[in-house]
Amino acid sequence: MSEVRTRLPPSPTGAPHVGTAYVALFSVAFARKHGGKVILRIEDTDQQRSRPEHELAIMDGLHWLGLNWDEGPDVGGPFGPYRQSERSLIYREHVDRLLSSGHAYPCFCTPERLADMREIQKARGEDIGYDGHCREIPMEAGLNRIRSGEPHVVRLRMPREGTTIVPDLLRSQDPPVFRNETMDDQVLLKSDGLPTYHLANVVDDHLMEISHVIRAEEWISSTPKHLRLYSAFGWTPPVFCHLPLLRNQDKSKISKRRNPTSLEFYRRAGFLPEALLNFLALMGWNMPDGSEIFSLDRFMEVFELDKVSLGGPVFNMDKLRWLNGKYIREVLSQEQLLERLLEMHCLKKDYIELLVPMARERMDTLAGFFQVVQPFLVDKVSLDPANLIPKKGNKPETLKALKAALQLLVSVEPWTRGTLEEECRSLAESMRCRTGDLFMPIRVSVSGSNQSPPLFEMMEVLGRDLCLQRLREALEALQSWRPPQP
Repeated sequence: MSEVRTRLPPSPTGAPHVGTAYVALFSVAFARKHGGKVILRIEDTDQQRSRPEHELAIMDGLHWLGLNWDEGPDVGGPFGPYRQSERSLIYREHVDRLLSSGHAYPCFCTPERLADMREIQKARGEDIGYDGHCREIPMEAGLNRIRSGEPHVVRLRMPREGTTIVPDLLRSQDPPVFRNETMDDQVLLKSDGLPTYHLANVVDDHLMEISHVIRAEEWISSTPKHLRLYSAFGWTPPVFCHLPLLRNQDKSKISKRRNPTSLEFYRRAGFLPEALLNFLALMGWNMPDGSEIFSLDRFMEVFELDKVSLGGPVFNMDKLRWLNGKYIREVLSQEQLLERLLEMHCLKKDYIELLVPMARERMDTLAGFFQVVQPFLVDKVSLDPANLIPKKGNKPETLKALKAALQLLVSVEPWTRGTLEEECRSLAESMRCRTGDLFMPIRVSVSGSNQSPPLFEMMEVLGRDLCLQRLREALEALQSWRPPQP
């Protein structure tokens, strides 16, 4: 085997996702097992949603877990730059090659035409996809329109007949097969001149000499387009390995609407990084000796990528808590446990400084501080479901309010007290309910009490992930609660 080179390609469009850590773990383990290199590449072509603070959070989260890389934007390397936003000229050069060879073409369809096209396809019950309207425009005519400044994108010319077999390390006995007629002509270069994921991903993987592309199975359906690009450029594709997706208990894809997905949640909630990595390894791998507790070094020593299980791994929070408890009681010494406790986010001076203004109006002794700020120091709060219901409310109305709040808070941006209050007041108005009938169950959900610091200041400090998880837990508690009979 030539040098193994794997990559970690996160998009800095949000908080670091536990799914990113899951794929990164297997990518790092495989490279280390074979003495290879790990490359961190920031895929920030979505300029509207990418944020420098998300990039820093992703790198910090991976370092917290002990997953490190050999090349990247922070450490450099021979194949940089390692941010896709800094590689635009490289992509433009490769798009020109595809246009010259006829493997790509300019598309001048307006957003309005594409919207109308999709509505017609939907009404006819057809597959939604580009209809090839600009596919047969003579190349010279298309280039003249580009030179005249006409807005356009560049699309990949996919074959219309035959099939594409996707070679996959985990599915060699039954490889996925796609009919080419079902694959539309993917956009490669957007109208703003930036590449789409498909173009940048293939070009970068080739130029950075990636030997194994390890990613989630949701990308299998895109692989025929990537194979088409490799063929158009005359390049040899890497080895593809698509890992099974992390699932909820009902087998749906894990998402922040159903589970805490941010690495920051697990860090703030007091999970040990080695326990979380151990848990993620168990999502797709069984140790040869059947052990459930093992170190990252031991895992990398015995790991075999082609033996990853394709069974849908269920992200079971109860199992993670059990495993984390085993690490606390059986792996860490008392000295190590004390050290971890002192390192916790909630005990840092800058975090305590945020709590003092909210607590001082409600404390009579210094020790009373800890009683007031208790919701800020724990990952779960105890609550009586009956307290979720406002005095003049009832269970169905409160359930409806909490569900609406959860749906709203998943996507509120930015997560600040002002925005949170504004959005929640707008929600109460749209639901035609009193603000108290919405605010009170939210307050009890996130604090465990109807007496707490100002609601939106509290939510801002707690952060989105902790608030969402507490709302989910409150909903579950209220759904199973039965009002006492008179």
